[in-house]
Amino acid sequence: MDALTFGPLRHVDRLDRSLLLLSIASSVAYLATRLAQPFPGSVVIKALAMAPLALLAWRVLEKSGRIGDARILATALALSCVGDVFFHLGARRFFLHALVAFLLAHVAYIVLFTRSRPRPLRPAAGQLILAALVVIYGAIVCASLWTAFGRLLIPALVYACAITAMVVSAILAGFARPWVVSGALLFLISDSLIAAARFKMSAPLALALIWPTYYLGQYGIAVGFLRDRTLRS
Repeated sequence: MDALTFGPLRHVDRLDRSLLLLSIASSVAYLATRLAQPFPGSVVIKALAMAPLALLAWRVLEKSGRIGDARILATALALSCVGDVFFHLGARRFFLHALVAFLLAHVAYIVLFTRSRPRPLRPAAGQLILAALVVIYGAIVCASLWTAFGRLLIPALVYACAITAMVVSAILAGFARPWVVSGALLFLISDSLIAAARFKMSAPLALALIWPTYYLGQYGIAVGFLRDRTLRS
C-alpha cells in the first residue's frame, strides 16, 4: 500500500485504503474498456475513478486537522468528477459544461496551492525556470490552436490561463516532494491532448494518452498533497 501513496501515509484507515484501491481499479477498468465505450455503466466506472479520491482527500485531511485544505482539495476533485461525467455523456454536446467544471476545479487548486506556498515567497531558480517554461508551453499551444478555437476562443483562452496558473501555483508552492508538481504537469499535458483532439486533429496515440495522463495527474496531485501535508501534522 505504501508504494501507492509514495511512502507511508498517516491518518489512513481501512476505508481510506479501499477508496484508493477503488479509484485505481475504476481508472484501469475505464482505460481497458475505452474502445467499447459508451456502454451501460461506463459513466459510473469513469466517475468512480475520481469520486473516491475526493472522499479520500476529505477524510485524511480532516483527520489530520486540516479542514480548510480538506474542503478545497475535495471540491477540486469533485468538480473534476463532474467534468469527467459531462465529457463522457457527450464530448461535443456538453463540452462547455465540462469546461466550466474543470475551470472551477483549477480555481480550487490555485487557492489550495497559493495558501500552501511559503511566506515570504522566495522561489528557487529552478522553480522560476520551470514556471516560465510552463507559461511558454501554454502560449505555444494556444497560438497553434488559435484559429481552430472559432467561437470558443474566449472560453478556451480563459481555461488555458486557469490551468497554466494552476501549474505555476503548484510549482511555486514549494512542496517537499515532486508528486504534486508532476501531477499538475501531467494534467496540463492531458488537457493539451484534449484540445488538440477537439480542435485540430484526432491522432490515435494522442487519444490513447489522454486518460492515463489525466488520471495520473489527478492522482499525483491528490496523493502527493496528502503525503506532503500529513507528514507535517
